[in-house]
Amino acid sequence: MASRINTNFTLIPNQKLRRSNRQTSCCSKTLGSGFQPISTFGNFKALPLEIFQIILKYLSVKDISMLSMVSKTVSQHIINYISTSSGSKRLLLQDFHNLELPDRRQDSAILEHYRSLGLLFKRCTLLLPTKERLKYIHKILTEVSCFKFNGCAAPMQCLGLTCYGMFLQTLTAGWDELECHRVYNFLCELTNLCRKMQMAVCSKPGSARKLELRIRLFCRNVLLDHWTHRSDSAFWLTRILKPWPMVNQARLLYIIFGPISPQDGQVVWQKMIEEPTDEFSLKGLADAIKLLYDASTKEWTADDVISLVDELSEFGIMFEKNVCEKELYCMDWTVKMMQKVCKVFSTPVERNNFLQNVANAFACVIMEMLQSIMSGDRDEDDRSFLNLFHLVHAQANFHKEVLYLTMNTSLSA
Repeated sequence: MASRINTNFTLIPNQKLRRSNRQTSCCSKTLGSGFQPISTFGNFKALPLEIFQIILKYLSVKDISMLSMVSKTVSQHIINYISTSSGSKRLLLQDFHNLELPDRRQDSAILEHYRSLGLLFKRCTLLLPTKERLKYIHKILTEVSCFKFNGCAAPMQCLGLTCYGMFLQTLTAGWDELECHRVYNFLCELTNLCRKMQMAVCSKPGSARKLELRIRLFCRNVLLDHWTHRSDSAFWLTRILKPWPMVNQARLLYIIFGPISPQDGQVVWQKMIEEPTDEFSLKGLADAIKLLYDASTKEWTADDVISLVDELSEFGIMFEKNVCEKELYCMDWTVKMMQKVCKVFSTPVERNNFLQNVANAFACVIMEMLQSIMSGDRDEDDRSFLNLFHLVHAQANFHKEVLYLTMNTSLSA
């Protein structure tokens, strides 16, 4: 009698399913017999592009940045969204002059926005060569007038360059030095920065005050002030200074970090010659010099930094002494510079007159500061006494180093 075949059980195939076959079989049961392999756009492929862009409107910049890493196709669609008028209007905030909120909360919010935007562009353009990345980013940002060198009519009250700097810092963080060189060269070509610097350093100090102010704001806000690691700040400051002769490096350093007028923010050239040098006037320059001296790079030697300070001494003979005193540098810096200056004079009489004039300048400034303190006509925040202390201490340390040098010379003779 022929046996009946039982069809109520599942036949087990002779060959075991591979892992990939099991996964495909499982997915097929879930999605149905019409299942197609998932594309790099994922389930978003079924959405019209307009709907995808509407979804992006409900995401924060940080969320869009995370989404851009899903796949190359998703990243490209996000790039297309950024290029649309609605996308650029939403992402390129331009409330750079809004001072309504107290405690600078508006400032922090817009800076954080551009930090996140820099990360978004960093991820979206990850696969592009550096040159193409920069061209694309410039094309998007070019409509923001406050990002341009001369784009804002009120640069001192504008956060545009600061936001631009925050954006670039986030974009280039982690890039190697060669790529950062290309970024600096791109910015110089874009803004004609080198030509503007040449005009400033070749003009009489203070004769191009508006240009000096623009250079200061661009270099500080875009290139220098946002870095957390000193080595990064030193790298960008080196890019600014190194193409120029030493005398022009000193001029640029003074333009970027020297004292400014509290009224209009413009560089004050005569402050360290006509008035006693106060702590705040020196701090920016002192920090910049210390940054270069501490930089772990072969581009700056101790002699380079000393020569730079020597050139800066043109703007005030006591500048370098106060820098050494307030920033705890070795006072032999100043002594070495004085030796270099003395070699310029051909006769002992000229050298002695120069040294006497230096001593007299110290004495006059000390007496002026002392008279100001004794008069009692001071505000609560006046630091005259502290500045006098630094000046007297600097003079004592300077004379001590001169005595050491004299004694060592006489003993070795």
